[in-house]
Amino acid sequence: MNNSIQIKNVYYMLSYAYQVLNQNGYKHIETETFENTADMFAAIIQRGVEIQLKKYLNREYITETSELSTLRGKIEINDSINNMSFLKKKLVCSYDEFSVNSYMNRILKSAMLLLLKSDISSERKQGLKSLLLYFSDVQVLDLHHINWKIRYNQNTQSYQMLMGICYLLIQGLLQTQKNGLSKLMDFLDEQRMSRLYEKFVLEYYRKHYPELNASPSSVEWNAEGELQYLPAMKTDITLTDKKQNKILIIDTKFYSHSMQVQFDKYSYHSGNMYQILSYVKNKEAYFDGEVSGMLLYARTNESIIPNQNLKILGNSFCIRTLDLNVNFEQIRTELDEIINNFIG
Repeated sequence: MNNSIQIKNVYYMLSYAYQVLNQNGYKHIETETFENTADMFAAIIQRGVEIQLKKYLNREYITETSELSTLRGKIEINDSINNMSFLKKKLVCSYDEFSVNSYMNRILKSAMLLLLKSDISSERKQGLKSLLLYFSDVQVLDLHHINWKIRYNQNTQSYQMLMGICYLLIQGLLQTQKNGLSKLMDFLDEQRMSRLYEKFVLEYYRKHYPELNASPSSVEWNAEGELQYLPAMKTDITLTDKKQNKILIIDTKFYSHSMQVQFDKYSYHSGNMYQILSYVKNKEAYFDGEVSGMLLYARTNESIIPNQNLKILGNSFCIRTLDLNVNFEQIRTELDEIINNFIG
């Protein structure tokens, strides 16, 4: 019982999570047909690198250490003695080189080489091989020990989407099936897909319903005493309708199994229910209006599909399921229906 998603819908989710994919340079990718997820990632990375090359490849100062006949940078005395460099009339020096061998370029090259070993079209492989010629001076990283905590500035902002795609690809987020669907590989991949699902829903509402102020938000505890050890509460999505003085807190959930089973009895995940209830009741204490809660599951192949309206302690709650294995227009319709019910 795994989550199944149309490949094209994964692309649409990415295009909301990374708005740059909606720009003209990437528009043609939306019309392409992908045989599998790797082919889709290859198309995005190939186009992204092509666009980046028209601007510039990121460069950064990298410390190099080598034996030189002329003084440069800092002399490494111990290394010079150990290497007996003076006998060759040389010195070991450390110096900063403004190099294309930046960490982000190393991630890009490693990702492209990984794609060449994947099940992608021969045309796509040829395109990546051509781009790799520009990365001849870039070293390859150990894929299992990449530091993904990357800081961006004005000069490197254009790399942010590419790094996000490389992360999904290298971490093995999705495993392609021959029938054109994608399924989760294990729990860690489920976590990453959960984050993409959350980001997609958030950015969808930000783009199409700017008047509702969609954003993650912190919720303060309605409590007294020593509060420093209480866990922080932060919603996935908080929709605020200032005109009607209403708030809808949405918790997105992407699980291989959307229901829990105990003694052959199905029920909603208890932790999810307690969490959304806590968010709503604590938020209500500091908001002079109506606060509601929603659990928005991604549909699995299970026979029971979460779909219910509830009233708990005076607040409205609903559990909904979004099917990601249908035409994207239907997904849009279901997301819009949530807003219509909230506003109406």
